[in-house]
Amino acid sequence: MTTPIPLELSANGASHTLSVDPRRSLADVLRRDLGLTGTTVGCETGVCGSCTVLVNGEPVRSCVMLAVQADGTAVETVESLAEQDPTSGRLNPLQRSFKEHFALQCGFCTPGFLMLGTALLRKEPAADRDRITECVAANLCRCTGYAPIVDAVEAAARSGAAGPKDQEREEADA
Repeated sequence: MTTPIPLELSANGASHTLSVDPRRSLADVLRRDLGLTGTTVGCETGVCGSCTVLVNGEPVRSCVMLAVQADGTAVETVESLAEQDPTSGRLNPLQRSFKEHFALQCGFCTPGFLMLGTALLRKEPAADRDRITECVAANLCRCTGYAPIVDAVEAAARSGAAGPKDQEREEADA
């Protein structure tokens, strides 16, 4: 039996102090210990990308990152994209674009694509279709054929959606 290691991280803006087995993945800790089940786990080898989260703003495959590697970091999961009041049913601009462009068939890969798209649009708000295609090719989807996903991210880029805080800016401007 291994000795648990202390872990401190911020998940979607909330601070957490945990004691974890050093062999556990970040995905496992997010899902089981923090209840952030929006992060899906597919291949458990880092290939499919469904487990993509942002660590200090960078997309990472949480199924192959050890939780202890996230010590002292800020982790964002797909749950961070929703409005603070989940009962409102409001989606952020990228989520709305996925819905409008039918980019979520079975939905299993969607959290990873949303997090990839969020990271891309924060860094490259005017990303063009070729750059978006290159970015989303990092994740696997067997249902949509990628075109609706690329369409959704491209439409969000055109609308100026650079991340989860856009909805707050939109409401402030209204």
